[in-house]
Amino acid sequence: MEPAERKYDLEERQIKFAGQVIFIVDKLPSGIAAKHLAGQLTRSGTAPALNYAEAISAERDFVHKMGIVLKELRETKVCLRIISNQQYLQDTLVQNAGNECNELVLIIAKSTWTARANRPPTKIEKQQYNPYESPPIKIDH
Repeated sequence: MEPAERKYDLEERQIKFAGQVIFIVDKLPSGIAAKHLAGQLTRSGTAPALNYAEAISAERDFVHKMGIVLKELRETKVCLRIISNQQYLQDTLVQNAGNECNELVLIIAKSTWTARANRPPTKIEKQQYNPYESPPIKIDH
């Protein structure tokens, strides 16, 4: 396999993960708690793909948007764990989605960390800002 053929498409992987989440949501029972979890899982499980698409086109706030992707993935992970603990569905279905979510968390976390390390320092970072210290007072004579 040529290197060009092994191109890794993280956006496509997140879109497929969103599809897994939607499939799980459609299989959940219709009880009050399951409906609540279904709504939450739909929002948090599809948001990473949407926010990732926005992040890759962002010029200045890539790290921030990737942080949002990471937050949504972590929320999805917890929601899948709750569904698994409640035994609403076949364990393998939820487990497969949970495994993919874990892998995406690791990938996005590493990508965010790398982007943060490689970006130029912000104005505040340049000043070595400490929020617990008050700024020096300038007295004009």
